Amino acid sequence: MGQQQLLLIILGVIIVGIAIAVGLSLFSAQSIQANKDAIINDLNNIAAHAYQYKIRPKSMAGGEGAYDGYKLPGKMATNENATYDPGTPTGTSFGVTATSAQNTANKVTVTVGSDGRLSGWSFVGDFQ
Repeated sequence: MGQQQLLLIILGVIIVGIAIAVGLSLFSAQSIQANKDAIINDLNNIAAHAYQYKIRPKSMAGGEGAYDGYKLPGKMATNENATYDPGTPTGTSFGVTATSAQNTANKVTVTVGSDGRLSGWSFVGDFQ
């Protein structure tokens, strides 16, 4: 083989290596974003469930206007996306912390307000 052919082969290997590295980077970023989106969706479901508890009367196992005594059902506390910790809900608002199942350094913290809406979003780790 001539020098020109060897240079073309080396150049081709370098280009293929760069393409593989870029592809892996894009796949990793997509995976992180998909996990973040799934956690946000789960947090919206938790907020809706908690609000339903809050507006239900005590005679129907509700909070009668407060989140006092609210507990996450077992299937909502942990799933393939994250582990959710509502702390000890009291009064008219409470915070929920979600720790990613893919990487425990990735966390989302949010407050469930008196109207069942989420506010005060905080993202930690790769979610920033």
